[in-house]
Amino acid sequence: MKLKTLDNVNLTGKTILYRAPYDIESKEINGTLEVSDDMRIKATLSTLQYLLKENCKIVILTYVGRPDGHVVEKLRTNPHARKLSELLNHPVDKIDDCIGSLVEEKIYQMKSGDILMLENVRFYNEEMIDDDEFAKKLCRGKDFIVFDGFPQAHRMHASTTGIERHLSAVAGLYLQHEVEMLSDLLENPARPFTVIIGGAKISDKVDAIRNLLRMADNILVGGAVANVFLKAQGRTLGSSFIEDVFVDKVKREKKDWVQNAQDILKQAESLGKKIVTPKDLVISDGVSTKTIDVTIDEIPAGWMALDIEGETQKEFSYIISQSKTVFINGPMGKFEDEKFAQGSKAILGAMKNMKGETIVAGGDTIDVARRYGNLEDYSHISLAGGATLEFLAGKELPALKMLME
Repeated sequence: MKLKTLDNVNLTGKTILYRAPYDIESKEINGTLEVSDDMRIKATLSTLQYLLKENCKIVILTYVGRPDGHVVEKLRTNPHARKLSELLNHPVDKIDDCIGSLVEEKIYQMKSGDILMLENVRFYNEEMIDDDEFAKKLCRGKDFIVFDGFPQAHRMHASTTGIERHLSAVAGLYLQHEVEMLSDLLENPARPFTVIIGGAKISDKVDAIRNLLRMADNILVGGAVANVFLKAQGRTLGSSFIEDVFVDKVKREKKDWVQNAQDILKQAESLGKKIVTPKDLVISDGVSTKTIDVTIDEIPAGWMALDIEGETQKEFSYIISQSKTVFINGPMGKFEDEKFAQGSKAILGAMKNMKGETIVAGGDTIDVARRYGNLEDYSHISLAGGATLEFLAGKELPALKMLME
């Protein structure tokens, strides 16, 4: 995928609508709201520094959380402005709205090098429905869009696809890097290429698994995602969490994820490949824990699978050690409890020790990698969840369409 980038345009002295990926909720620390994680803000610093060197006026647009069209104090962008100012070592002004005469007057008064953080655009219902008049208002007083909101690029909202209908846009450096890294995975990965899928839900990963199966040399599954595949193989899993059936009442569709897993296993067989499922698991009844070999024994009622065990850890780690590219999305167990974090630690440790490209994606995966190690040990940290999975599923991300050459 070839994007229009900062190299393609002259932005000197322009007023830039900077679509930031700052969908970061805040937590209260000593009576003050602070962003809970500054990784996405750090990821945008190179783009903002570039725009400052070009003497641009920078107007930052983002949404935070799900306020559903209401003003929610803890979802304001004030903490984001403070943290950005600190990390950028540059003043960042803040205004308590994102449209209207007061905003337009504030932008008119800006000088080259000024940065203004707008209020959470989701305080307006019009944002979520991609209202065209609202999108026009968001664009007033700006000359150009620099789009760095990759984690929101799969959304058809006024602040993503809407604004791109009314102003020319290019990709920021953060978005450009994400797309280039993920495109390499789909088009030209160093082989062997291993994909590891874990986490609690399979529903948002099915399409990515199907698409990656065509190009990956190995697909390893852990976490509750593995439970769905194990059930598809006929295993008895006691009280383990299994995302099995979803009913979309709006579309009147029923989706059987176990059937989907069976279909993926057949697809793998037809391609001469294999989905590698756990052989042994750590199970718990809420009081005690023990190990079970799922190829031989059933998980009893009242017990649930919460992590991959030693033999599976060894098999997964060996496959990783023989790989040149490894992509992981989702932990191998209930990592919040250290008793069930050993599988995730083993797999991430194997990734750190291998020689090749290592890509970590998804909030929980990043959390476990940071909790039990150093994120700098990996080649790339993809900060988008749903957008990354949709990109790897081969789907068109609506906000990227207008950014393509």
